[in-house]
Amino acid sequence: MSKNQSKETEAPAVNPLESAQRLEAIKNLIFGENIQQIDQEFQAIKNHIEKRKEELEDFIAETRKELNSTIDNLATDLNIRITDLESSMNDKTDELNHKKVDRNLLGTLLVSMGEKIMKD
Repeated sequence: MSKNQSKETEAPAVNPLESAQRLEAIKNLIFGENIQQIDQEFQAIKNHIEKRKEELEDFIAETRKELNSTIDNLATDLNIRITDLESSMNDKTDELNHKKVDRNLLGTLLVSMGEKIMKD
């Protein structure tokens, strides 16, 4: 290959500024005057999405606070009920133990039985 042929096959260097200008020209040819309207619509959609995003984030934060508060209240109520149930169960257990074996009565009966056995 000759030097002339290799130079012809190389792509000419493109300036970035020139490339941006060409791209802008192509964009104007394709979209024409509507590009400003399209840009405005895109901006309005972006603003709408951003506003909704902020609203959702606020709603999520508020819901999180309410859920945490509800969980705390439920935990407190549950602890109170468990304490009440423990107290009630302890009272019932003590009552049953007392009814089940009246130690004074059992002692008296055993003494009485022993005395009867000694007499016979």
